Amino acid sequence: MSLRYLTAGETHGPQLTAIIEGLPSNLTLDFEELNFQLQRRQKGHGRGRRMQIEKDTANIVGGVRHGKTTGAPVALVVENNDWKHWTKVMNIEPIEGNDETKRRVHRPRPGHADLNGGLKYNLKDLRNVLERSSARETAARVAVGAVARQFLAEFGIKVAGQVIRIGEIEAPKNNLPIDELIARTEESSVRVVDKETEEKMTAYIDQIKQEGDSIGGIVECIIEGAPIGLGSHVQWDRKLDARIAQAVVSINAFKGVEIGIGFEAAKIRGSEVHDEILYTSEKGYHRATNRLGGFEGGMTNGEAIVVRGVMKPIPTLYKPLRSVDIDTKEEFTAQVERSDSCAVPAASVVLEHVVAWEVARAFLEKFGGDSIEEIHANLKNYNEQLENY
Repeated sequence: MSLRYLTAGETHGPQLTAIIEGLPSNLTLDFEELNFQLQRRQKGHGRGRRMQIEKDTANIVGGVRHGKTTGAPVALVVENNDWKHWTKVMNIEPIEGNDETKRRVHRPRPGHADLNGGLKYNLKDLRNVLERSSARETAARVAVGAVARQFLAEFGIKVAGQVIRIGEIEAPKNNLPIDELIARTEESSVRVVDKETEEKMTAYIDQIKQEGDSIGGIVECIIEGAPIGLGSHVQWDRKLDARIAQAVVSINAFKGVEIGIGFEAAKIRGSEVHDEILYTSEKGYHRATNRLGGFEGGMTNGEAIVVRGVMKPIPTLYKPLRSVDIDTKEEFTAQVERSDSCAVPAASVVLEHVVAWEVARAFLEKFGGDSIEEIHANLKNYNEQLENY
């Protein structure tokens, strides 16, 4: 069975829509948990005024009956509360008026999709680009990932995330149990476990905002409980770590990804990189360390999946950069749209959900079935096979 989704909708449109195809039947969905994950995305020190307007909730309008999936496509809707202020500008019907009335955008912002999208699709109103390329679309992706997260939880797989760095401030390393990591990062406005680091980061973000600038950082996702053998070595596009890497870099403003120790592996010797294989009757095959982040040969090896993503600073600045007007070809300083000074804590939540989706997709490919009961039976048989290996 293949698991996939599509999203549709604009940042100032009436709603975001997502359709998930390939979910098995009889998966119990916790709607409060689904909306809790959406609310997590809106939190974090450094967020802009948009988060005060939108209180995201997902309405399921297809594929679920009496709290359980039916096997049909699941349709999710996240309404935009700000739509009432944009009904005329974003209406699907033609409107009369000048550029100001239509809120036409003809001055592309550096670092955004504005100019490239306008050139590619021959659009003279760059709003048609920025409305869809906005990070607002990640609300739909978190909603989709939240469903995947509940699917994984059905099989004892847990998902956590944390902020590793914001600008020049790095959080100290920790080896907390995953449940404690989840609890402590949820209490932090910047999703770190260390209170001193939190205070430094929040003060730093405030300074950046006061200077009219923005700042990026590094975020990490950890998934525990994934079985050995998700993904495959036999084709490049079946390697799960590669698919996760694509998903991570597809998040708005993400420009890099690491698995395990990542780029640090270039600085040290092989004996300090690779994870020795051990065997005990209690744990079966396992690794002495987890420097490779739970992957070997494009497949999970039973250790925790560890993925980091690098987020660049948001390009919408209150001290704008230079650009060129597409009408006059004259230079100007880029216009400012409502934005965040730092969205790294929120990006940590988005990272969790895109990684969870890819792991769920690989899990369903490995243990595919049309119902939750069938998948449980397939997993049980596989675990027995591993025990006898």
